[in-house]
Amino acid sequence: MTNKLAYHANCWGPLGGDAVGVTSITQLAYRTYGDMEKAINDIASAGYEGTELFDANLLDYATGNFKGLKSILKNAGIKLVAAYSGANFIFDDILPEELAKLERAAAAGAECGAEHFVVGGGAKRAKGTKRDDIKKLGAALERVVRIAKKNGLKAHYHPHLSTIVEGPNEVRKIFKETSINFCPDTAHLAAAGGDVPAMIREHAKRISYVHLKGWQKKPFAFTPLDQGSLDIGAIIAALKDISFKGWITAELDSWPDPKDGAIHSLKFMRNAGL
Repeated sequence: MTNKLAYHANCWGPLGGDAVGVTSITQLAYRTYGDMEKAINDIASAGYEGTELFDANLLDYATGNFKGLKSILKNAGIKLVAAYSGANFIFDDILPEELAKLERAAAAGAECGAEHFVVGGGAKRAKGTKRDDIKKLGAALERVVRIAKKNGLKAHYHPHLSTIVEGPNEVRKIFKETSINFCPDTAHLAAAGGDVPAMIREHAKRISYVHLKGWQKKPFAFTPLDQGSLDIGAIIAALKDISFKGWITAELDSWPDPKDGAIHSLKFMRNAGL
């Protein structure tokens, strides 16, 4: 099994979003409040071939400075594999604003050499999910597919805790409503009650990019791949069973020493035959 291994840059600082998004939907984006050049260099020196960036961190370079990011990536010997973004997707009035943001993020990813565009989302309403929310989300994700295709990218949906698509039943429902590919995040799916190896086998034809993340059940925490409650070995076995040959991005939302966490996860993946 030959895979290219990447590491998400989201661990090199606190996670959040741009506050201006509270009053301007087009400006609402994911952000790691950290030094992306240091993150990229650490990921390279840990031994990875690629990285993934949040949309806000990527768009920081949009004001005439994509050359700067390209230079950082080239000097580190790292490829930008994917851009990650998200939206509410189910509110008709703001959907055009959200899609405008996604257009910018996809274009930025493509400009910097990415292959994949990953989105999460599907808002939970204050009074509960409405009957047609999954259909609204599916229709919006079809728009994301077109945005990605226009920019030469492959679009993926990333089920996520705190959205209307968390566990196996919701995953099945949303993939009946959209042609978008499936980016499984192993920790989020497991925390939502999913049998991750079974889900990988069930949705094999949808999977062309993977987020591999460890998870500790009690107390709840995301972990490097060699720690926690989640059987990552069984997940890797499932990926081998479906002959998955694409990019695998290890991910960890926070860790006291980000590079140390990256090294632990890479060692685990290499020992598992990735």
